[in-house]
Amino acid sequence: MPIRTPIDLPANEILLEENIFLMDEDRAIHQDIRPIKIGILNLMPLKEDTELALLRAMSNTPLQIDITFLCTASHTGTHTSKSHLNQFYQTIDDIEDSTLDGLVITGAPVELMEFEEVDYWQEFTRILDWAKTNVTSTLFLCWGAQAAMYYYYDIQKVTLDKKLFGVFPHKVLHRKIPLVRGFDDFFLAPHSRNTEVDDEAVRRNENLIVLAESKEAGIFLCISQDGSEIYVMGHPEYDRMTLDKEYRRDLAKGIPIDLPVNYYPNDDVNERPPLSWRGHANTLYTNWLNYYVYQNTPYEWNKISEK
Repeated sequence: MPIRTPIDLPANEILLEENIFLMDEDRAIHQDIRPIKIGILNLMPLKEDTELALLRAMSNTPLQIDITFLCTASHTGTHTSKSHLNQFYQTIDDIEDSTLDGLVITGAPVELMEFEEVDYWQEFTRILDWAKTNVTSTLFLCWGAQAAMYYYYDIQKVTLDKKLFGVFPHKVLHRKIPLVRGFDDFFLAPHSRNTEVDDEAVRRNENLIVLAESKEAGIFLCISQDGSEIYVMGHPEYDRMTLDKEYRRDLAKGIPIDLPVNYYPNDDVNERPPLSWRGHANTLYTNWLNYYVYQNTPYEWNKISEK
């Protein structure tokens, strides 16, 4: 897939080394193709790592994609330089009068706080309201998924006894729904979180369909009846070494942390972890982009109707 990104984005060099097709702006504007416009609301502290992971995950489809990176104006992180944010990111104020074909909302390291206590909660809910009428389909990740379920459906989150941390097997349900087309019966996916959604509340909600679940990790994948909302409770976009970085970071900070489950060979932190979830992660993003973004967005439109 040709991904159109800002010409100086640091992730471009790594993506090109991996033979991922990037398209410069000059070539893009001379093609008679209606690209799909995807926004990424990046709430993670290490924004450049998340950019790379998500761009890599969306790189396996023939669709041409224009990427817009978004951040919150009401909260400025300290882990990403202001120059990077100023050069590559926009806020809801910048795009409020425009539309997106798809939107990805990432997780955030605020899961142990009450939603209303998060300093950008009002801006976040403003974006959720905006997405209802200006985005064809939104894909929510981890905390982003929990927060959206809370705001849209009043589904509460539950604090776990200890952090869910590792790579877990999941079972596919409702195989005929296009979002899980091409999935095996069972697949692996990473998790790194201290909370989960209220399982029974999700299953009781008539607008939500659970598409994949895990005995150890609970609900993993949900979709709204009309496909405009996709909820992913884990991190299929994670790179091979992301859990390793998180584990070593917490150790260095003196934060109690168990070894990530099913991650290091023989639970040996000196062994290189196998990348065992990339295939299904790519399929998930490809199916979302194709069936719920590209197929559902007209060639020309200004504003979608209220969902």
